[in-house]
Amino acid sequence: MLRSYVRLVLFTAGLLIGVQIPGFISDYGKRVEAHLMEAQQNLRGYSDTAQRFFNGDVQALIQHYRSSDDPVFRTDANNISNLLSRTQMLDREWQALQGPWYTRAWHVLTAADPDIRNETWNGYTWQVLLSPQVIGWGLICALLFSLVIESFVLFIDWVFVGRHHVRPVNRDSR
Repeated sequence: MLRSYVRLVLFTAGLLIGVQIPGFISDYGKRVEAHLMEAQQNLRGYSDTAQRFFNGDVQALIQHYRSSDDPVFRTDANNISNLLSRTQMLDREWQALQGPWYTRAWHVLTAADPDIRNETWNGYTWQVLLSPQVIGWGLICALLFSLVIESFVLFIDWVFVGRHHVRPVNRDSR
């Protein structure tokens, strides 16, 4: 009986962990979008200047600043270049999060921006969303979590105890 309750607890723990995954991915996407909008806003003035004088080519504006004799302009060239790089990186990140659920999950797991992922994790509040996708994540994680833990325990039992839980056959029941 205790084993059944342990199984239920493992399944429930896996379910509660699993329903957090879509919420975390969603929060990560919202942070990326917010950072992207802020970076675009910061770059907007320079983009407008590049549009007026360099046919919209921000790189040409950066080169113009770098070739200036004024050290302030040369320093600003690096700042504009950093803003442009950051905006482009965030745009690529946002584009990666526009695919199906499995590509978003894989991206956040393997290729997400570490600073934004850590920022999301530090600001994440545990939540239970009820949508078909979240329920699916929860059930799959619960089953996998339960299966892995129980298989591990059975393996340890088999290796160290060396016995199988076999019921003796009652021969008098004929």
